[in-house]
Amino acid sequence: MIFLLLSGLLYFLPTVVAAHRGHSVTGILLLNLFFGWTGLGWFVLLIWALLSSPSYRFVPVACYPDYYARR
Repeated sequence: MIFLLLSGLLYFLPTVVAAHRGHSVTGILLLNLFFGWTGLGWFVLLIWALLSSPSYRFVPVACYPDYYARR
């Protein structure tokens, strides 16, 4: 049973790495399901998950002067 769990985790390692790095997981998950069994596909997905930079969103934060905080 532990062998199956570890095998499943290893098989979906590119998806786990992509999710941890903040990527959109849908594409990597689907490609991992269909092409991960080939070995070459799994290796390419792992490299893609490790080397590509995720898109970060900039959210501006309101900055108030000190005199608003003292009241």
